[in-house]
Amino acid sequence: MQICGYPEVNMRIRKQALGDKNIVGSKIEARRVQMGMKQRELLEALNKKGIELNASGLSKIEGQVRGVCDYELKALAEVLETDVNDLLK
Repeated sequence: MQICGYPEVNMRIRKQALGDKNIVGSKIEARRVQMGMKQRELLEALNKKGIELNASGLSKIEGQVRGVCDYELKALAEVLETDVNDLLK
């Protein structure tokens, strides 16, 4: 079984339902987990690219309860070694 186009990974059960503020959050989370990356590690990598995002902000993006700016999406795709279009599918 695949999650958002990525192979199945063990993910924690989300306590809250997904929101509707973006279409990429669940794919970002699935890719991050597939890479074995913790949120903290993703945040550090984003910070090195000039994206200042805190844990709450990332959690909200992944939970689709916060929108994603274009420059954030570009940096997320680069750090997660994927194409922006793959996140948008």
